[in-house]
Amino acid sequence: MSDTPFGFGLPPEEPDDGDEGKKKDQQSGGGQGPANPFGFGGLPGAGGFGGPGADNPFAAMFGSLNPTDLGAAFQQLGQMLSYEGGPVNWDMAKQIARQTVSQGTSDGVKDASVGPAERTAVEEAVRLADLWLDDATSLPSGAGSSVAWSRAEWVEATLPAWKELVDPVAERVGTAMGDVLPEEMQAMAGPLIGMMRSMGGAMFGTQIGQAVGVLAGEVVGSTDIGLPLGPAGKAALLPVNIETFGKDLGVPKEEVRLYLALREAAHQRLFAHVPWLRSHLFGAVDGYARGIKVDTAKLEDVVGQFDPQNPEQLQDALQQGMFQPEDTPEQKAALARLETALALVEGWVDAVVHAAAKPRLSSADALRETLRRRRASGGPAEQTFATLIGLELRPRRLRDASRLWASLTDARGVDGRDALWAHPDMLPTATDLDDPDGFVHREQMDFSELDKMLGEAAGGSTGKPDLTKDPEKDDDDK
Repeated sequence: MSDTPFGFGLPPEEPDDGDEGKKKDQQSGGGQGPANPFGFGGLPGAGGFGGPGADNPFAAMFGSLNPTDLGAAFQQLGQMLSYEGGPVNWDMAKQIARQTVSQGTSDGVKDASVGPAERTAVEEAVRLADLWLDDATSLPSGAGSSVAWSRAEWVEATLPAWKELVDPVAERVGTAMGDVLPEEMQAMAGPLIGMMRSMGGAMFGTQIGQAVGVLAGEVVGSTDIGLPLGPAGKAALLPVNIETFGKDLGVPKEEVRLYLALREAAHQRLFAHVPWLRSHLFGAVDGYARGIKVDTAKLEDVVGQFDPQNPEQLQDALQQGMFQPEDTPEQKAALARLETALALVEGWVDAVVHAAAKPRLSSADALRETLRRRRASGGPAEQTFATLIGLELRPRRLRDASRLWASLTDARGVDGRDALWAHPDMLPTATDLDDPDGFVHREQMDFSELDKMLGEAAGGSTGKPDLTKDPEKDDDDK
């Protein structure tokens, strides 16, 4: 678990010219001293955390603060302090994400509009990928359309999903800010609490905008982290990031694009035809977030000493680990549920894509291993997840899940393997991921009989589970 689960207050890097650089930095208003009254910490710029903008706390929000920008800067500051929306200032998050994207990535690659040729190449790759996947899974195509996005378009399209993921955690922070004062004092402290919540929303918005903006520079599609971040039924690839991803692999660009299209199209099939899966995953995130506890004693100290002219106290509190997961059986179960669900999705996609690509692409093994190492090294998806909800995924689970799905294919065939997605209770558990072979070969009930029962219950006549039904919704209706 990250010591600073929400990534606030990461310190800027040391100046290249040592002490002299520090003096210049202080003179220019950088750092966390009096010249930096809002103390947002080192804001990641184009080069990641501590990059350009880290020594200017407003740079991520306002750009370079020259005299002509001051009017707009103070107008923006006023909007930040007067924010009265939800727990996260999403307007600010969107603005900062867009600005981060416009700065380009650390390797100097800038965002660019997608041209007609690239759009056509993506459409053809997704179309061919869907044809290949027909032989590797019983789930039909889930991509009603395919699109090629720029990084900025990825930000715009995925922000609604980030909102759904992050708001539960941020809501706990906002609630805690209002609950630490005695009830009889809350009315008198209304303006103070309102300012604290506005600052909290701004700090969440700043950090989330930075994280999403940095991630936009590295993702290759809409499902890189195993969650459906984009609109339903829309397979999306980012040509500029695919170009960077395949640059030093020694693999033809067309093969790289096609392999990544296979992964995107496989995710789309799963989320389109297992309708309970999205709510299951997002519900697991919400369940984990509910177990985040706020150190109310520390927050009470902050509230008791809060000076409206010194709002960086809130930032300092965030830096000092005020928000940590509860060490309870319920929270551990929520974490295991989330890790297992994400691993099962990614493992299924890995196994299905490999089965489809291996006979057709000479580079299939190399590309598969490259993507696995990218995840195992704690790549952008894991870092962003840790920043936004305080969760670090364990890549070990992905290989275990992939091996389990491959073994299920050998033992039960494609239909038998995919039938497990009919209901969440049929899926392997965290314990099963520790012993994939045991799950595959364990003595179980006759799955043909279970398939028949599920088919009859759903009103079907094929004897196969009807994956178009939502069992979690059905259970709620009972």
